[in-house]
Amino acid sequence: MTARTVRGVAGATLAAALITGVTACSTPGATGAATDAVVVGTATEPESLSPLLGYGKDGNSKIFDGLLSHDADMKLKPALAEALPEVSADGRTYTYKLRAGVKFSDGAPFSAKDVVFTYRTILDAKTNNASKTELDAIEGVEARGEDTVVFTLKYPYAPFAERTVLPIAPEHIAGRQDVNSGDFTTRPVGTGPYVLAGWSKGEKLSFKANPGYWGGEPAVKRFTMAVVKDDDVRATRLRSGELDGAILPPNLAKGFEKDPARRTYAAKTFDYRNVTLPTHHRVTGDVSVRRALDIAVDRTAMVDKLLEGAGKPAFGPVPADSPWFTAGTERRHDLDRAKKILDEAGWKAGEDGIRVKDGVRASFPLWYTSGDKIRQDHALAFASDAKKAGIEVRTEAGTWEVIEPRMKTDAVLAGGGSPADPDFDQYLLLTSSLGGDGFNNMAWYDNRTVDRALDEARRSGDPAVRKAAYDTVQRELVRDPGYVFLTHIDHLYVVNDRWEGPTTQVEPHDHGLGSGPWWNVESWKPKAK
Repeated sequence: MTARTVRGVAGATLAAALITGVTACSTPGATGAATDAVVVGTATEPESLSPLLGYGKDGNSKIFDGLLSHDADMKLKPALAEALPEVSADGRTYTYKLRAGVKFSDGAPFSAKDVVFTYRTILDAKTNNASKTELDAIEGVEARGEDTVVFTLKYPYAPFAERTVLPIAPEHIAGRQDVNSGDFTTRPVGTGPYVLAGWSKGEKLSFKANPGYWGGEPAVKRFTMAVVKDDDVRATRLRSGELDGAILPPNLAKGFEKDPARRTYAAKTFDYRNVTLPTHHRVTGDVSVRRALDIAVDRTAMVDKLLEGAGKPAFGPVPADSPWFTAGTERRHDLDRAKKILDEAGWKAGEDGIRVKDGVRASFPLWYTSGDKIRQDHALAFASDAKKAGIEVRTEAGTWEVIEPRMKTDAVLAGGGSPADPDFDQYLLLTSSLGGDGFNNMAWYDNRTVDRALDEARRSGDPAVRKAAYDTVQRELVRDPGYVFLTHIDHLYVVNDRWEGPTTQVEPHDHGLGSGPWWNVESWKPKAK
């Protein structure tokens, strides 16, 4: 998949809009607007800025660097390492030679001990990093002098190099405080192109250029992420000139399609929307209900009507145009077959059309996050399709603080997706051992065949073995779905057209500070007038 660039806001997509160029209250392009500042409007905000707790684990964290990073085509390139790693013949040893002369933003030198500290701390049982199982393959990490780091793996984990885009934290600061609650979580120090200048929770994060950055001081001197969670509010603030751009769903983005001062970037993604079907609920825990819902939904209509064509039907975490997708696992919309599955399982329609089995009414709540128009639209469409099959889905809006305690039994309109490797998409989502572990395996899905296949896929360095294992996983999701996957969503970004350099990458689910046309904001230059 490749990113594409278009002019105007082709009403097609969910997504995020980059807000460039305004630091004072000025309309885009207005006289007096700062020429060295970029403001990003986003609906999301990190909980912590510490990579030890998971911040920036997929790269592009701005404050930090990893050993490696991605280019525009999502290919790995050196960052704090001076070259790609040397890998042993058995695939179990990765050796990184570090870039010379790199310093943290406080002036302290970066060295191999910081890399060792970062990885060992994340893997420590006391560290509250929900993604630490992504580093399960590491057996040991050691420094050889100041400029070399060697990782030893338990097994030849094929995508390990992708995991070394993880940001490196300074031992001399983070190592002297509590990893979970110390000041470093909100006052970080890194080697990246930007330094945190301020963080007003729920409002904005402000960054300033790091003059000592090893890649050269950025031309964009000030970089701000404005946090505006409600889609309509972002559109209003964008239209008033308070913001240069905003994260908007298609129907709101259409209002800016004729704006000549902005340029629109549409990025292909692995970002999916799905419905969790918790196994601890008497209705969604019934595999017949899950199978029926999986084919009762009209995914094509969702793409056409909700996304206006900017996306594709989702049949699992892997997009259908990925080489890792398993042909034949597409689910055709088949309401008659869904009804038959429910009939045969003993779910009989009551007087009001809602099915009942053993005195249990086929009804359950479906939560979505307040202010998220895309999730709301998906939730309502899912509920409408489910009702046609005789299942009542009661949609509810709430914050994550309200939703998270209910996830064991209540369905959620969720999202995810990572383009780097199928292990990243599927392991945390489906492994039974992670059921109920925060936002991992939110459905408490428990399928032993899937567990075995996921383990086999991550422990093999043979692409054919891995492909066969992921084929098994995807076929099991047809037979025994724990989620109903709805759509993969393209991301749309509106950018004030004053800079040379904005591009897009193939993007993950998380799109905010690290993804979007500003993934490489440190390399932007003002357009010549």
